[in-house]
Amino acid sequence: MHRAISAADAAALIPDGASVMFGGFMGVGSPNRIIDALVARGARGLTIIGNDTAFPGVGVGKLIDAGCVAEARVSHIGTNPVTQKKMIAGEISVDLIPQGTLAERIRAGGNGLGGILTPTGVGTVVEKGKRVIEVDGRDFLLELPIRADFALLRAHESDYNCNLTYRLTATNFNPLMAFAAVCVIAEPDEIVPVGVIPPDAVRTPGILVHHLIERPL
Repeated sequence: MHRAISAADAAALIPDGASVMFGGFMGVGSPNRIIDALVARGARGLTIIGNDTAFPGVGVGKLIDAGCVAEARVSHIGTNPVTQKKMIAGEISVDLIPQGTLAERIRAGGNGLGGILTPTGVGTVVEKGKRVIEVDGRDFLLELPIRADFALLRAHESDYNCNLTYRLTATNFNPLMAFAAVCVIAEPDEIVPVGVIPPDAVRTPGILVHHLIERPL
């Protein structure tokens, strides 16, 4: 079994300037204990990759509030006015990526692909600086794969071998990100003995997970 570590120990593993993937959807399914520990550590210069920047004071929004983030690569920032203000002020760089394209680029990064072809953004500002490839008379953008130094996942359950399950919207990005990072740290709601999780319920196999976050006492 893997030895569970504290959220503070996990935050200490993530250096300033690292690229970090966060699972979750508007704060749901985000690894809140690790986020709180990064804020407490005073992390700086992070590039965060995920669906969104949640809300002020919620999920990844806490990192925005605390000045931990230098760049956000997300599908939208519409729910977080703090991100918007910091982007306008030049305090944060924001790379807006269409949601489906973001998911597929992460999948490509995790599966060793050279990129994906998508019609999304053809003929718009999204096309600027990208290769346009024609397939059967139709134009597609070549979107490059996305990988990160760390993936921080929120799981419902983990067994002692780090096999993970997810619930509801936590399933959207967490399983993809587990393949697309150099180091994967999972924050489960519950750690259970091997055998409790049926094999066909495992969404992320333990071989992909480097560290588990222990449950608080």
